[in-house]
Amino acid sequence: MSTPQSLARSQIDFVSGDFDALASHMRHCALAQGRWFAVKSHLQRVRSVAAGRIVTMACVAVVLAIGLFAVA
Repeated sequence: MSTPQSLARSQIDFVSGDFDALASHMRHCALAQGRWFAVKSHLQRVRSVAAGRIVTMACVAVVLAIGLFAVA
């Protein structure tokens, strides 16, 4: 009796591929956390907070400008 193709053992080595991907990811993380890592992460946090405020202030300025033109 022959074994169906779906039940036959696979020749693909998933563990080795996952291990290589994990090792690559770990090297990338180790390189990313250099001496400027703290500064970069703080600047990224400040930028994300400021981006929401900048959009809000721009919208308020546009509304005020439209209001001033409507009154004048």
